[in-house]
Amino acid sequence: MHLLYLDDSGAAGNTTEQYLVLGGVSVFEAQAHWITQELDRLAENINPGDPHSVEFHASETFARRSQPWRGLSQDDARGTIKSVLDVLANAYDSARAFACVVHKASFPNRDPMEIAFEDLCSRFDRYLRRLRANGDTQRGLLILDKSTYETTLQQMSVEFRTLGTSWGVIRNLADTPLFVDSRASRVIQLADHVAHAVFRRYQSGDTQYFDRIARKFDSEDGIIHGLAHKELGNPHCMCIACLSRRTGEGRQPED
Repeated sequence: MHLLYLDDSGAAGNTTEQYLVLGGVSVFEAQAHWITQELDRLAENINPGDPHSVEFHASETFARRSQPWRGLSQDDARGTIKSVLDVLANAYDSARAFACVVHKASFPNRDPMEIAFEDLCSRFDRYLRRLRANGDTQRGLLILDKSTYETTLQQMSVEFRTLGTSWGVIRNLADTPLFVDSRASRVIQLADHVAHAVFRRYQSGDTQYFDRIARKFDSEDGIIHGLAHKELGNPHCMCIACLSRRTGEGRQPED
């Protein structure tokens, strides 16, 4: 089974932030164990006496206001975030990043989390459909950090499998999403770092984290399908998601 772990960065109600990001990583079930082992090794470097008490939460590491991050220098804190992202960067090719960036002001009458969730459900389903066409018939499952959106997203996922999304009916998911405590899942912690890296790139123009995982976003034929940037009134955006899509749409078939 293919597992898509998701977490969010930014807050729908925070008026000081332009964007909300829902993002994470898709792995085949056996890879989840490998990622857990790699992050456990990183945790041992931070707290050798109790590595399982270390939760990798990118915004807390970045802020350095709480333990065990409070004693780190700024460079060490940034280095820790990059080390977590490098686990994804160095993972097998089948590990893919997914994220949806929603410019909140572009959709004043809609919940940005619901927009991002619908988008990623559709993208993940299309990814699984592409794998199925190439002989991989495994279905997928969404796994998210527990949040106040749990009931809403559960209901939306049921509707996607019956009534469909804006892009069609979801057919390749095995069940409704699972919601887990991020403290108990290293892969959710990695998903948190993916969402944070994407958020920093769009909210603050800080690409140092995003660039480490940019090549891992799901893509085919030069078009990046795993990253969506939803912002109205910005038709010439040069981010890799928008640029690859414009280039792909403008590509002419060869004679």
